[in-house]
Amino acid sequence: MGLTLDKIVPWGRSYSEYVSMFDLTDADLGLRILGCGDGPAEFNSNLTKNGGTVVSVDPIYVFDVEQIKGRIAETYATVMSQMLKNQSDFIWETIASVEQLGHVRMSAMNAFLADFNVGKDEGRYITGELPALPFAKATFDIALSSHFLFLYSDHLSAEFHLQALRNMLRVASEVRVFPVLTLAGSYSPYLAQVTEVLEDNGFAVAIKRVAYEFQRGGNEMMVIKPSIK
Repeated sequence: MGLTLDKIVPWGRSYSEYVSMFDLTDADLGLRILGCGDGPAEFNSNLTKNGGTVVSVDPIYVFDVEQIKGRIAETYATVMSQMLKNQSDFIWETIASVEQLGHVRMSAMNAFLADFNVGKDEGRYITGELPALPFAKATFDIALSSHFLFLYSDHLSAEFHLQALRNMLRVASEVRVFPVLTLAGSYSPYLAQVTEVLEDNGFAVAIKRVAYEFQRGGNEMMVIKPSIK
């Protein structure tokens, strides 16, 4: 059975959040970037406007812009209610309140919606999902995974994580995953296993602290590159 719209809760992050949580430098932003599971984020539209090269992959892109817009409208109040209920799990500094969070997220998602049809025609929004990726080897310089891998460790197996990361490393020379926490706010139980397997396969794996922290304790990303002997 294919993906159904009622199973999706769209929640898009802003361009500045992407830059901060992945510690993207100006040099990084000039590279070929792949976003895995980007959903209705602003990153693709904004980076494209700034002359960057980026492709986003997500199963939600099978739907049209009006369907995605409608689903955002249907789920927004529920998500905001959950954020209000669980606000102690987050740090309210860069984003000062639940109300401001709503403005930031809606602004990001509206930017995505405005760009989606053009971006899809240009091949910047591709329907697909991890662990498989529909690209040739070394198509990109950096592959990013935001709030999917590790975060959903209770739902996705260690083998799923390894398959996804291997595929990202097949199509890109560097992979960055943020955060390395689960939804419960603890380190993913797969970190040690994933690190060991990838290092055994010739990759250098590092956990790097970043300036971004919204989920309490969520201020680290995993960086994976070919090991230099």
